[in-house]
Amino acid sequence: MTKRTFVYGATILLGANLLNRILGFAYQYLIMINIGGEAYGLFNMVFPIYMLALVITTAGIPLAIAKMVSEEVSLGRISHAQSIFRLALWLLSISGALVSITLYFLSPYIAHRIFSDPRVINVFLICTPAIFIVSISSVFRGYFQGLQNMVPTAISQICEQLIRVVVGYIAALKLLNYGVEWAAAGLALGMLAGELIGLMAIVFQYQRARLKISRDGPASTFSSRQILSRLWKLASPVTIGRLLATGLSSIDAIIIPLRLQVAGYTAREAVTLFGQLGGSAFTLLTFPSVFTFALATSLVPAISEATVKKQLSVVRARSAEAIRLTVLIGIPCLIILFYFARPLTAFFKSSEIAPILRILVIGGIFSYVQQTTTGILQGIGKVHLPVLHSIIGAVIRIPTLIYLTGLPQWGLRGTAWAYALGFIIMAILNIMAISRYTGMPLDLQRFVLQPAFGGVGMLLVFRCLDPILSGQVIGYLCQFSVGIVVYGTILFLNGAITFADLRRLPWIGKFI
Repeated sequence: MTKRTFVYGATILLGANLLNRILGFAYQYLIMINIGGEAYGLFNMVFPIYMLALVITTAGIPLAIAKMVSEEVSLGRISHAQSIFRLALWLLSISGALVSITLYFLSPYIAHRIFSDPRVINVFLICTPAIFIVSISSVFRGYFQGLQNMVPTAISQICEQLIRVVVGYIAALKLLNYGVEWAAAGLALGMLAGELIGLMAIVFQYQRARLKISRDGPASTFSSRQILSRLWKLASPVTIGRLLATGLSSIDAIIIPLRLQVAGYTAREAVTLFGQLGGSAFTLLTFPSVFTFALATSLVPAISEATVKKQLSVVRARSAEAIRLTVLIGIPCLIILFYFARPLTAFFKSSEIAPILRILVIGGIFSYVQQTTTGILQGIGKVHLPVLHSIIGAVIRIPTLIYLTGLPQWGLRGTAWAYALGFIIMAILNIMAISRYTGMPLDLQRFVLQPAFGGVGMLLVFRCLDPILSGQVIGYLCQFSVGIVVYGTILFLNGAITFADLRRLPWIGKFI
């Protein structure tokens, strides 16, 4: 079995996630321009409830599969890893089917009693079968993640996103003639089709790899009870954390439109603003998280492997490297988002949302660090800590959001400040916990000062070039390119990036 580093796996997922995010970026643009923020707002109102159902269904098991498989493979017990996979597949197939069927029949009640706009009923009905599909595909992704083979997941995600974009846009555009609610249903149909194709892609790859993998190792001595006990121990804190996160998203989807109405907006204006917040501001803010998501996904099995072998120095080194890489990638992205907030949001015909994006950017780096550090804590077995930190953050964020969003002079700006505050609290608590349990030093020079110098240089480039090149897409692209080159050059000069870092990249590294 090929040995892969977590940087290699993160890079593979980064490539796939970057392509997916570009496709998603184009998708959001087409939706906001040709279909409108109201349709996306209706779809976005259902999405948190859909994610909440997914968390209940999968119960954190995919992450537990990745961790358990990684541990078994590192000890040479491949057949044990396969036993874990088979039992988890049966378990999530049954739970996915039960939750999908139950929600399908309860959807009329949920649409009228929970959501502020009953037009979401068709969106909700289409989303329910996707729960069963995603439950199954998550088992396969967790299994390959545990093997530190990110290629099947990457291919599956690309197939899923391609179908989602094509089917979702065409369906929404065709159904828009029947009303905004039907256009939103078209977006949901694209998501369902994408999930189905993504599942088919990863199952096909598993079938190709199964015979090769199954020849390794002795016969399994794991009982189903042992596997279930271990799965539950690892999955339950993750389940609570994801239930909390998706529950908070669901609450936000209900609270924000209602509080905007208190601030003086009509119901339709509130739904449209909420759609612009998700479809424009958060789409832009989360674009750089393609890297942190890939890094966090690769970190869990890589750090689990080092932990089970009691290689604490490796855990410290990988943790520090992951945080450093997150900051190095995040800072230039956030500077671009902050400085060019108005033209970027105007691209989505949502230029009024630019001040909201600038506020979110202030907490953006903490959002990316929080995602990476959550992966580290899960890898070292402290899966309960991100949950605790999320609760602490939520206790502060939600009252702030409710109060500020309802003020006429704040509105969505208050919402953005509440989100930024939550990101900061969770990231700081995660870093403190990692330092406490692993002994990882808080290297301010490498984590903060070196990237900050590069960011200042990049900002100065924008200040000089913007009066000359602004106003055209080519001009903005030239500014981005020159700024990134200057940023990278400064990082090389101050030692933040070395040739050793580049040599570890797949494909490119061997030429350096």
